Amino acid sequence: MKIMSLTPDGSGLVDWPTLSTQKRSVVTVGSFDGMHRGHQALVSRMVEEARKSNALSVVIMFDPRPKVAHTYGSAHDGMELPTDYVDSQALTSIHQRLRVMEELGVDHVLVVRYTLAFAAKSYRFFLGQLVGKLGMRTLVLGKDAVMGSGRTGDAKSIADLAAATGVFEFDQVDSQGPGEVRVPAQWTYQVPQGPGEPADPTERMSKAELRAWSKDHQGRLTRIWSSSNLRYLLAQGRIKAANEILGRAHAVEGLVVHGEQRGREIGFPTVNLADHVEGFIPVDGVYAGWLVDLGEAETTDAADGQGVADQQSVAHGYGSADGKGETKDLGQTAWSGQTDAPGTPLNEDDFHRQLVSDRARMAPGSPWRWPAAISIGSKPTYSERTGLLNRVIEAYAVTDQWLELYGHHVRVEFETFLRPQVKFDSTEELKQALAENVQQTLDVTAYSTSKS
Repeated sequence: MKIMSLTPDGSGLVDWPTLSTQKRSVVTVGSFDGMHRGHQALVSRMVEEARKSNALSVVIMFDPRPKVAHTYGSAHDGMELPTDYVDSQALTSIHQRLRVMEELGVDHVLVVRYTLAFAAKSYRFFLGQLVGKLGMRTLVLGKDAVMGSGRTGDAKSIADLAAATGVFEFDQVDSQGPGEVRVPAQWTYQVPQGPGEPADPTERMSKAELRAWSKDHQGRLTRIWSSSNLRYLLAQGRIKAANEILGRAHAVEGLVVHGEQRGREIGFPTVNLADHVEGFIPVDGVYAGWLVDLGEAETTDAADGQGVADQQSVAHGYGSADGKGETKDLGQTAWSGQTDAPGTPLNEDDFHRQLVSDRARMAPGSPWRWPAAISIGSKPTYSERTGLLNRVIEAYAVTDQWLELYGHHVRVEFETFLRPQVKFDSTEELKQALAENVQQTLDVTAYSTSKS
């Protein structure tokens, strides 16, 4: 899979590359945040159609998410989103999406920085560019896709344009999945009140009760297979439902840094993640899941004597050479995609080398993969004493090995919610609860392993 970063100029024009002088392209477009089953169905159809016609399969992936760019612009007098802006609501980083796309057999991914100037172009102009520059013969989109200035390029308009011009075909994919569900228009993180995976609050409601709930919460019909529903589920701690939509365990990835070493003192040494992580952080609580060591980060800053890595420059193998010997990190949610020369190809050798390594380390039975009891929160048992109220992610790997992972890039996968964060009266009570969580984790991950 070949990857290229593209940055529009100040007027919103993109210098599209010539992918082939002999083959035409089958193209799909979107941000693909989460790469859930709906996205996978769309990309798989695109790859299938390309292979049928001996064409190139091409994904045009927007970064940042269009909603983020437009929301920021509305709040800042039309300003473009800063290149260092961190999207805390992104479900997955760019390189997490690239992993899935490579597995699906995509030939080319063009990562386009989404700007307001770019968005101001009409969908007719945009599609004309794809036909003329990329040789697009077929466009594959989902039913609810929209594009172009004022979001006027909906499925019907695009289908009419394809029929009228005859220069490309439009393939509309029904990736609705199992249907729709009501999601509050303005949801907030909701910490489960008791142990175990929380249930759908609307599951046993009558029609009248559901209408009342929808009115109170401004519930909107949303596709079950959607990024919006995924964020809502993760913010409630409903991990199993989210994983069903993803077709895999939801995960965050980040750099291991030194913590308070409180866990080591009580016999449960944990891996602590840096403040900036890649992926959507679920609601506070204790979870069962997995810890995967993805290898030592290439760029670290040990100036503080603790080996803490520079969170903005962790090179994870997905880079874009800009002619100055530097690498733009695709592992960071805030990756800017800026290059000196538009259309600079990413370092393909680095990408595939890292991909092979990641696959081996993430695979079931890998020696770099361990069951893990995961905590998200502010450590309520000690926060009053220490004054530290930061929201932290830490994972206790259930293994007899001594793990020295400082400065490593790790993946934390969530299988199920175990319990909310609780303030214990003593360290002994905390240790007893952690021991129970470890056993629960072993039970859950043994079941997960047997299923796979």
